[in-house]
Amino acid sequence: MDYQKILDQLASGELEKYEVSPKDAFDFQKALRSYGKRQNIAGRALRGGKIIYTRAKSED
Repeated sequence: MDYQKILDQLASGELEKYEVSPKDAFDFQKALRSYGKRQNIAGRALRGGKIIYTRAKSED
């Protein structure tokens, strides 16, 4: 899976949200930690271990 492309799309607003399943969460987190614009991405945990990532709200 190309997490870099997904992260770029989230940060730019091209992708509204991305849902990560529990089995993929560790790999996605690894990619997110090394992503340069990670402050632009917010995650919200759901029941069952899924996480929804969206573009973070700007402070403008």
